[in-house]
Amino acid sequence: MQHLLFNMLTLYFFANIVVSALGSVSFVVLYIVSLLGGNFLSYLFHKDEYHYSAIGASGAVSGVIYSGILLLPEMMIYGIIPGYIFGIGYLIYSIYGIKNKVGNIGHDAHFGGAVAGYLTTILYDYRVIYEEPITVIALLIPIIILFVLMKLGKI
Repeated sequence: MQHLLFNMLTLYFFANIVVSALGSVSFVVLYIVSLLGGNFLSYLFHKDEYHYSAIGASGAVSGVIYSGILLLPEMMIYGIIPGYIFGIGYLIYSIYGIKNKVGNIGHDAHFGGAVAGYLTTILYDYRVIYEEPITVIALLIPIIILFVLMKLGKI
């Protein structure tokens, strides 16, 4: 219940930004692509674990988070946390969660969804690359770190 509440609260903070910038149809597409991206990365991590099962939309919510940050990097969460700090911290915690198998949470789905949301947002509005290059690069860093750790067999 706590995880669901956190996801819904997060969706509340970020969804309107994405809908306002990209439109309702694009938001739904981004949400579904992020959901699939989260499921795909989760599958890659657990394809040989026949006992593994997961349910939820955390990957989709993560995609919305990353999209919202790309589209409005100056946003503040709870009035005190810059959106980009929240997003980077979220993915760093997800790396930690993947590596240490923290809780009964699909941290890998969070990550896959964030990557899908990041890429989908850039495809929909490539101007963010030119208008917010520091944010684009800052949000890319934890993504690169995860893939390097995966390649090195550290995760």
